[in-house]
Amino acid sequence: MRALIYVNIGKYVHFMKLLDRVRTKIKFKHYSPNTEKTYVYWIKKYILFHNKTHSQNMGKQEIEQFLSHLVTHRNISASTQNQAFNALMFLYNQVLELPLADQNINALRAKQRVHLPTVLSTAEVKHIIEQFADNNYKTIIQTIYGCGLRLSEVLRLRIKDIDFGYNRMIIWDSKSLNDRSLPLPQRLIKSYQEIINTNKNQHQLDLNEGFGTVEMPNALARKYPNADKEFKWQYLFAMAKVSRDPKSGVIRRHHVLESTFGRNLKKAVVKSKINKRVTAHTFRHSYATHLLQAGIDIRTIQELLGHKRLETTMIYTHVVKELSQQNRFSPLDYL
Repeated sequence: MRALIYVNIGKYVHFMKLLDRVRTKIKFKHYSPNTEKTYVYWIKKYILFHNKTHSQNMGKQEIEQFLSHLVTHRNISASTQNQAFNALMFLYNQVLELPLADQNINALRAKQRVHLPTVLSTAEVKHIIEQFADNNYKTIIQTIYGCGLRLSEVLRLRIKDIDFGYNRMIIWDSKSLNDRSLPLPQRLIKSYQEIINTNKNQHQLDLNEGFGTVEMPNALARKYPNADKEFKWQYLFAMAKVSRDPKSGVIRRHHVLESTFGRNLKKAVVKSKINKRVTAHTFRHSYATHLLQAGIDIRTIQELLGHKRLETTMIYTHVVKELSQQNRFSPLDYL
């Protein structure tokens, strides 16, 4: 009995240490917090599925069993199964340094369904934007559509990322881990300037009250320990109030939360009476589709969106084809 307890304790310690190693490696690779959360979730499920067996003692066979289980017993989608697969590849390739690239992992795969993204017409985009009050939330949705950004990218914009001199916006270390430069929408320049001026006054008040710091990327926080009080590092779309950072415990002004913006977008969509499933990402899809319809080549759109693979961007060619009304008719109209 005592030996069994020691074995279980040993498994638990290995389990927790491994998850800590995964988190450390993800941060080192500059992956997003969402990716960290997803990878840790699936790695934890994988190890628990195999009764906390040491991961070094598992491999191709155990991975196939787990991925097949997800399909046969949990009925997950192909995209969710791919998330789990990518998490396990990260575990073995990056954390354990036991590459599985040369092993053909043949799990029962979920059927891949091709979804065409929801796209708004230019009139619908304009109508939804008009439902926002003239505040930061309106500028956020205009920036998403005007630059094709992910919601996480626009909310994490810093003051220094808006370059009025060269009429550009810099997106640093985004999901693709490639920095990219985007043209500033001309009609938003005045809004950005007003926001920056307001933020500057607020930042000075925060400093006077003993606050004024901002969350910094890990490497830069160590290299420039006092940069967190510099105005250029402050978030462009900052929260109205300071709050306690759950990670560091420091009281500071964070960027607008995704959930807060989501509530404001939902209200605008309801007011617009547009009967489509609209999220922030719908405006990114619409941006890409409208550029393609305007004749912008697919490679340029790939760079603007920050896609690593051209195949990801190619979905918009199918969208444009579906939206085309040429040579499409219903025989009922000819009766």
